[in-house]
Amino acid sequence: MAAGVSKFGGCLYFTTAALARKVERLATESWKPIGLPPSYAYLLMAVLDEPGIQPGTLATQLELQPSTISRFLDKLEAKKLVVRTVEGKTANVYPTPKAKELLPKMKGCMQEFYASYCKLIGKEESQQLAKMAMQANRKLKD
Repeated sequence: MAAGVSKFGGCLYFTTAALARKVERLATESWKPIGLPPSYAYLLMAVLDEPGIQPGTLATQLELQPSTISRFLDKLEAKKLVVRTVEGKTANVYPTPKAKELLPKMKGCMQEFYASYCKLIGKEESQQLAKMAMQANRKLKD
């Protein structure tokens, strides 16, 4: 079915789900150069921004469940991109030198992703859409 023709086009659930799938495909393509799915890359960038960050803080920042964060961290550890340390009951996540080397490439992927969706949607429209989505997200509590 062509874009914008769905009989459910006025439904927030269906329109945002369809948009999310399209944005996910675009993001996945933009993040291919580093060999990580976008969600893993954003988690890694959060760790690079704040070495020693706790998994609970990552879950809050990325709006993911703690179990999802643990699973992502397991995979990033297996790729030698992060290390977890435990001090008492507190776990901390640190980037490895390998992760630090990836940072310039990740920034390039972010720029590519931004440029690609701005080209398709428009820069101003993209910014407005992101702002509206963030506002709606805040209102819809878990």
